[in-house]
Amino acid sequence: MGYYKTHVFCCTNERPVGHERGCCKEKGSDKLRSYMKVRVKELGLDAVRVNTSGCLDRCELGPTMVIYPEGVWYTYKSPADVDEIISRHLQKGERVERLLLPDVNIPEK
Repeated sequence: MGYYKTHVFCCTNERPVGHERGCCKEKGSDKLRSYMKVRVKELGLDAVRVNTSGCLDRCELGPTMVIYPEGVWYTYKSPADVDEIISRHLQKGERVERLLLPDVNIPEK
């Protein structure tokens, strides 16, 4: 088993201003990822690693994150959303249904 049991990949990709697909960074993903990283550390969740990710290819639905090893995808918009993901998913092993990324086809790039 590796050092971390859980990896959280938060997209912080940046596209040019006005890009038709948008990007997670323009929707606040940097600040939300930083907030999550601090909260996970404050809570002593030492087996969880919060990582910055490049494009996760769900730009229109962002900010987005994926949590492994489960492969669960979320969209989130606020520190309250992040807190709920930490509490319910990372601490209790539950899914946060209201934040699950919809299973939709994204248009070709």
